[in-house]
Amino acid sequence: VQLQASGGGLVQAGGSLRLSCAASGRLFRRYVMGWFRQAPGKEREFVAVISWSGDSTSYADSVKGRSAISRDGAKNTVVLQLNSLQPADTAVYYCAASYGTNPRRAYEYDYWGQGTLVTVSS
Repeated sequence: VQLQASGGGLVQAGGSLRLSCAASGRLFRRYVMGWFRQAPGKEREFVAVISWSGDSTSYADSVKGRSAISRDGAKNTVVLQLNSLQPADTAVYYCAASYGTNPRRAYEYDYWGQGTLVTVSS
């Protein structure tokens, strides 16, 4: 499967962004989909994950309560809504696909998109 992330940009603190990940391939619905982010000089970290059915989601503590992940099987897309953004959220955001059950570690993912940059100004 190939993944294409989009929707990043420059936003002021307190603002919102909607990141989208478009997936190619007929097997999209079989994958657990996740979002990760990597800030300059830091390791890639887990943000959110959604099950293949869309019924189960999980979030990192850093974004819990102000973000939402969803997926559309008909459109082969996964969306990450980010609200109340802060400068600490500045990073390149990556979408990824996994065969795992509830993967929260980067090594558990099999396919990665190219990333989209989110910059939050104070």
